[in-house]
Amino acid sequence: MTATDKYMTLILLTFMLVITGCNRNMTGTESDTSTTIPKTTVSIGYPSDTVTLNDEIILNATAAYLLKSDIKAVTTGYITSIRIKPADHVKRGQILFSLQTKEAQALGNTVNQLDSSFHFSGTTVVASPTSGYVIMLNRQTGDYVQEGETLATIADENNFGFVMNVPYEYNMLVHNGSSININLPDGRTVTGNVLKIMPSADPEAQTEQIFIKVKNENIPENLIATIRLVKNICKGLCVPKAAVLTDDFQSEFWVMKLINDTTAIKTNIRKGIETDLWVEVLSGNITSKDRLVVSGNFGMNDTAFVKIK
Repeated sequence: MTATDKYMTLILLTFMLVITGCNRNMTGTESDTSTTIPKTTVSIGYPSDTVTLNDEIILNATAAYLLKSDIKAVTTGYITSIRIKPADHVKRGQILFSLQTKEAQALGNTVNQLDSSFHFSGTTVVASPTSGYVIMLNRQTGDYVQEGETLATIADENNFGFVMNVPYEYNMLVHNGSSININLPDGRTVTGNVLKIMPSADPEAQTEQIFIKVKNENIPENLIATIRLVKNICKGLCVPKAAVLTDDFQSEFWVMKLINDTTAIKTNIRKGIETDLWVEVLSGNITSKDRLVVSGNFGMNDTAFVKIK
């Protein structure tokens, strides 16, 4: 082998070593790139075909006494005694006031002076016409009052309940005599019955006023409670509410469905009834066995790489 051949062989070997080193560097770079693809950490949930959803509306109702009775003086004279205080509970027929006219007071003193055994008083009593609570006391002992003057006001406990304004389009949800659950602010639930539906509607709000009779169990007047009226009940395929995404105009809805352990794709759905936890799926490529992203899905692309918690 000549010197020229040796020189050419050396150059060829050097070139091959350079090419091999470049290929190794490229392979290493590609491998590093493939292992550093960003993945979003997510948690998953599953659709359900056994959930029952109630399509409800929530309305406010205010506690009220529909009937309040004014206790009036039956004669003109002085109040000699008062047997009630504000907030007292009274029964029908219970004596509340004692009155004595000027004439009876003068005649009583004369008669008693002549015969002390006669015990003439000339006192007139005022009794409660109904059972209920004293919500107003207008006079005190010794006051001089005219006949027919209001002495106190009694809230009739037999006419206690909640007043609810129902939009007319939902009037078919409420009927006379129907049972309704009332949710109080302290967490209690009381059951009442629809007693009256007013025959007129509010001209501006277009609502009907409905009175629901309940037993007064230490419920103050003017307390605001909530009532749920069920418009529709459905049972079908539902997805967790946290899995449902939408656009700015809420014209399109979708979920991110896992096709394997690392990839989630956008899947459009048409939703129906919605509650705090579930959304009914009317159409869409979803089954009860699919895995859906329920956290970490906000702003996720159509096809996203994920890492399951």
